Amino acid sequence: MDNSPTTEDRIWAMLSHLSAIAFGMGILLPIIGWSEQRRKSKYASFQCLQALGYQSLGYTIWVLFSGAAIIFVIIMLPTLNAARGPTAVGIWMGIYVVFIFGLFSSYFLLPIIAAVSCAFGRDFRYPIMGDRLARYLGYDPAQAGDEQTWLIEDHEDRWVVAMGHFSVIIAIWGMLAPLAVWIVQGKRSLFLKFQSIQTVVYQAGVIILYFGAVFLFFFGISVITLMAIMGWTGDVRIDSSMGIVGIVFFGGSSLVLFIVILFVPLLHILGQWAGYRVLKGDNYRYPVLGKLVEKRISRNDVEENLK
Repeated sequence: MDNSPTTEDRIWAMLSHLSAIAFGMGILLPIIGWSEQRRKSKYASFQCLQALGYQSLGYTIWVLFSGAAIIFVIIMLPTLNAARGPTAVGIWMGIYVVFIFGLFSSYFLLPIIAAVSCAFGRDFRYPIMGDRLARYLGYDPAQAGDEQTWLIEDHEDRWVVAMGHFSVIIAIWGMLAPLAVWIVQGKRSLFLKFQSIQTVVYQAGVIILYFGAVFLFFFGISVITLMAIMGWTGDVRIDSSMGIVGIVFFGGSSLVLFIVILFVPLLHILGQWAGYRVLKGDNYRYPVLGKLVEKRISRNDVEENLK
């Protein structure tokens, strides 16, 4: 094997890093690149897997920091307004905007630097994650000739599966990661097939739960608004039976949305835990869902063998 990256290797690596600019939607490209290059170029394979990890873990960190900043501002603004007035509030809002802009810019800056570096055939490593991932995958670009080996296959598979679990926090687009692994590598590995399918189903359930609650909430707003308008026009009074039903429906839908908003982060945490357990060597199964998917896959495999 030639130790220097070819033009094709550099293109795949560069595109995988640049796909982070798509902010969630680009998570598909590193998986395709890894699947295409996994036994052709360990340089391209490593860079694609590193880009996948950055998009999944980096997006998660970005969301957590942004969410923490929002909560901090919500808590601090009333206190600042009461103690120091509008000027202090304006200063803190300016600091918040700069902080969020800095996070946003840094998220995009690193992949651009990585892409430029890979375009020149250099072995780029993301801070903190890059060297750890290289050790985990057994990647050593200094190996040459007969000493060269491919990346550790089991660790490759576990990394892409774990990133699929971690991507649960990327609404809708996060499903692209496990779905792509299922399509392009599911036939090669039963482990990849099972983990990818259960992750797709799990993330789909989380999304349906969240958007279903949002739809119910806005439907409740529509009902109560309609009741109010009819009451104002004299057709239906807001304190009539229909008006009370509308208010109760709105209150119920609001309660459901509030419960779901509190519950969804717990589902995100479960997805992160699943990814962690996979990296630690477990064939993790989501509660209830995992066994159902496993039985379904086993049944399909038996049926295919009987054909």
